[in-house]
Amino acid sequence: MMVEGKIRFLADESCDFAVVRSLRSAGYDVAVVTESFPSAPDIEVLRVAVEEDRILITEDSDFGEWVFAHREKMKGVVFIRFPGNARSGLGETVVLLIEKYGMDIVGNFTVLQPGRARIRGFP
Repeated sequence: MMVEGKIRFLADESCDFAVVRSLRSAGYDVAVVTESFPSAPDIEVLRVAVEEDRILITEDSDFGEWVFAHREKMKGVVFIRFPGNARSGLGETVVLLIEKYGMDIVGNFTVLQPGRARIRGFP
């Protein structure tokens, strides 16, 4: 579901809060696990993302297993893989990803690394 033409997101506990601040500043609707249901198990996070029609943003590689091995249905996943020395502009990089690819991330598993993004469909 889009609100005011924008994709809605759910930031997992592993997601750097700079990403949340940047997305919210850009006008995106971002729910945050640590604000709404801290310490929720991954399966609960997935359930909420699906029920609320949100793309999950995470730095936890376990969600790739949930999607590809367990074939959990998702609106989309943005998996952030940024080393510590490349994190200074992380929030802005995620906003740029959303602005560049928009609806292409919906229904897909996107891996965001410094200088590149890979978007692949769910199984």
